[in-house]
Amino acid sequence: MGTSLKGRTMVMSGGSRGIGLAILVAAAKEGANAVILAKTDAPDPRLPGTVHTAVAAIERAGGSAVAVVGDVRRAEDVERAVSTAAERFGGVDVCVNNASAISLLGTEELPVKQFDLMQSINSRGTFLLTRACLPFLKKSDHGHILSLSPPLNLSPRWLGAHPAYTLSKYGMTLLTLGFAAEYAHAGIAANCLWPRTTIATAAVVNVLGGEALASQSRNPEIMADAAVAVLARPPRERTGQTLIDTDVLAEAGIADLARYGGGDEPELDIFVDPPQ
Repeated sequence: MGTSLKGRTMVMSGGSRGIGLAILVAAAKEGANAVILAKTDAPDPRLPGTVHTAVAAIERAGGSAVAVVGDVRRAEDVERAVSTAAERFGGVDVCVNNASAISLLGTEELPVKQFDLMQSINSRGTFLLTRACLPFLKKSDHGHILSLSPPLNLSPRWLGAHPAYTLSKYGMTLLTLGFAAEYAHAGIAANCLWPRTTIATAAVVNVLGGEALASQSRNPEIMADAAVAVLARPPRERTGQTLIDTDVLAEAGIADLARYGGGDEPELDIFVDPPQ
C-alpha cells in the first residue's frame, strides 16, 4: 500500500474490536498513529476486547496509539480525543467514523430508546467527530474522512426492512458526502466504505445470524485492506464516493479474495444487491 500513512495520525470512534480494530492494525503496519475513542474501558463477558487491548494490538503491529475512554455521543469526550491527538502526535490526518449501533427491528417493534441510540451514535457521532477533527484536517496535507456507511440504496427492499437503522446509516453517508462537497476546496477527502458481504464480527453473530452466518462472512481484514488502500491515496484523487470493499481491492490489483474467508458464496451485506 506504500508509505503514505507513515507518521500520519488517525482518530477513530470505536475500534476496540471487529472492523475498526482491523483497520487500526492495518494502518499501524503502515506506520500510522492512532487515537481511539471508545467506551470499552473494562472487559465485557459478551464481547471481546477493550480500548486498552486495542492499543496493545496496534503497538504490536508497529504503530503508536492512545486510548481515550469516552462516548462519541458526548461532545466533550470527542473534543478530548481530538485534543489528545493534537497533543500527542501534533494533529489529525485521518478521521474514521466507525462507531455504530444496530437494531433491525421494524417500526412498531423498535423501542424509542433504541431509535434514539442509533441516531445519536451513528449520525450524530459522525457529525461530532468529523466537526472536531476538521480544524486539524484542514492543516494536514493528507486530510481524509472515512465513514463506515453504505451506498444510498433506495430500493423498497431496504427502505422498508428496518427504517430506523437505515436512517441512521444513510445519515452517516449523507453527512460524509456533504463534507466532501463542503471541504473540496480544502483538499480534504471524504468517502464512505461498506463491505460487499457480511463480515464476521460480534454484530453478525449477536444480531444478524449467529455462527451460521459468521461462517458465510468474510473476516474484518478485507475491510481493513480496503480502508488502507483508500486512505493511502492523495486526498484530491478521490472524494465524495460510496465505496465497496471488493471494488477498492480490485482496483488495487487484489482479485483473489480467498484469504478473507466466507466460503465460495459469502452472504451479501445489508444494502447490497446481487449483481444483475
